[in-house]
Amino acid sequence: MEPIEKVTGVAMPLDRQNVDTDAIVPARFLRRIERTGWGEVLFNDWRYKEDGEPDPSFVLNQPGYEKAKVLIAGRNFGSGSSREHAVWALRQYGFRAIIASSLADIFHKNCFENGVVPVLMPEEKVQELMRAAGEGPALELTVDLKACEVSDGRGFRAPFLVHSDPETHGFRRATLMEGHDEISLTVKRVDDIEAFEKNRPSYLDPATA
Repeated sequence: MEPIEKVTGVAMPLDRQNVDTDAIVPARFLRRIERTGWGEVLFNDWRYKEDGEPDPSFVLNQPGYEKAKVLIAGRNFGSGSSREHAVWALRQYGFRAIIASSLADIFHKNCFENGVVPVLMPEEKVQELMRAAGEGPALELTVDLKACEVSDGRGFRAPFLVHSDPETHGFRRATLMEGHDEISLTVKRVDDIEAFEKNRPSYLDPATA
């Protein structure tokens, strides 16, 4: 993953609570085996009418929001199944940060593994941003991981966490800023792993090894 220090872009409000992963990526698309192209089906059943035409009432289809990079979501965003495709779709569409008062646990973890910044803030601050973003696509937010602060250039400024546990917050913030997922973190310790494997007792019978 590429390191992330700041995300700056148009904010899109999605004022719905308990949005599950089936709403983010409907299950019928999971027959695909590719890891690319998921942005095309993001929020598919909300974005498109039954005839396949874009639904102008859905915020992502409204002028200006189609280039949004920051999603402002309702509580418990990403609930339901554990499909990683939900984060793939958001990331591949162009979203780099999700602001909410709470995220579903597995979805939250998947954000770190795919370069999407989870921004946890008190509900009243989220609603303040939701209202401002709902007034039109002119609201541009900056999510600053180094300062752990969200700002809008109009006077709004508020701290955030990427994880509610302070110790985990520090670790996860560092992995985002350094561009590491769990695999690359493991590879960093390959010398230690090989030394351990070399020195640990073998329980194999030498005659059959």
